[in-house]
Amino acid sequence: MLRQTDATGEAIEAARDEVLILSNARVVTPDHVLHGSVVVKDGRILEIHEGASYHTAALDFGGDYLLPGLVDIHTDHFEKHLYPRAHVRWDFMRAALAHDAQIIGGGVTTVFDSLCVGATTDNPERAEILTPMIEALEQAQAAGMLRAEHLVHLRCELTDPVTPQLTADNIDRDIVRVISVMEHLPGIRQSRDIEAYVARACKSTGESPELVRGKIKVLVAEKSHIAATTRPDIVALARAHSMPLMSHDDTDVAHIEEGITEGVSISEFPCSMEAAQAARAAGMSIVAGAPNLVRGGSQSGNIAVRDLLAARLVDILASDYVPRSMLDAAFMISADPGLDYDLPSAVAMVTRSPALAGNLPDRGAIEAGLKADLIRVGLQDGHPFVKSAWRSGHRVA
Repeated sequence: MLRQTDATGEAIEAARDEVLILSNARVVTPDHVLHGSVVVKDGRILEIHEGASYHTAALDFGGDYLLPGLVDIHTDHFEKHLYPRAHVRWDFMRAALAHDAQIIGGGVTTVFDSLCVGATTDNPERAEILTPMIEALEQAQAAGMLRAEHLVHLRCELTDPVTPQLTADNIDRDIVRVISVMEHLPGIRQSRDIEAYVARACKSTGESPELVRGKIKVLVAEKSHIAATTRPDIVALARAHSMPLMSHDDTDVAHIEEGITEGVSISEFPCSMEAAQAARAAGMSIVAGAPNLVRGGSQSGNIAVRDLLAARLVDILASDYVPRSMLDAAFMISADPGLDYDLPSAVAMVTRSPALAGNLPDRGAIEAGLKADLIRVGLQDGHPFVKSAWRSGHRVA
């Protein structure tokens, strides 16, 4: 057994002189599903064969699916483990470990933990927890405590004036790989329907609609101008570090046009058909939320992901706030008679496409030469479930 160091600096155990043979599997390749075997050596996919292997050391899948490990370009889930209950903050390292367990349990072998940079009105603590969260991931990864590979996606809240400095303080860390810009204000982008926002706020707080509307007016007056000054700084940082830049919750064509001038390459969670169509015309990749598809629509009343899929306006699916939703979504899409996607094309949206968008061309498909990040998936009554997972040919679950 030798020590192998991957691109993140994490040391993981890999049986470099041994061959791993996964046999009698439904292998999901980029083009089709074949009944076959995959040979892994030195942490990479060496060969793909049709038919079962008769090697005595082969691991018999019994007809289960063999998929590339999923690549999640956006999940907010780490923070949920940090605050398991309202006003209860958990230990950063323990939260990271709990988060990792759910990530690998959902079949995700590479995750871009989407950490909020800057505070929002509802979450003022976010500015102070950012750096400790990143440090916990770095330390746990370096110590070999994490089973998935964790990278960081900085979600930059433009309505906080400290966001540019927080971004500059953390962008040089090797673990940081992707940046997005976002504005979470009522009436802007995601929460465009003010009355729907008011109804949700009233239900949550018990306040009257009149009081909520008054608070919204004050909030927007105080915060909306800040984004105009912080956004250019974030864009400049992304450019200077040659990082993929995403625009979050595009709703109007004007949002896409703004992104084009800034060099935005990915429209993340477009909220309208018009914005998604404009993003496609501009050559941007489009990220949609898998939970939207699984639950049958947007929690905010925006465009349904199924409608975007039907219009061929989705390139990547992200878990957003439910780690296993990507796996569910891939199988749901391929089984939907109203959508023209086979299983390989649906799986690509949660594997190869996000890997390429995140500048990780070494993974995300079952092809010779790529990293052997793989998952064994059973299927019961339409529900896929992870039985085993490998990273660089080393079993981690």
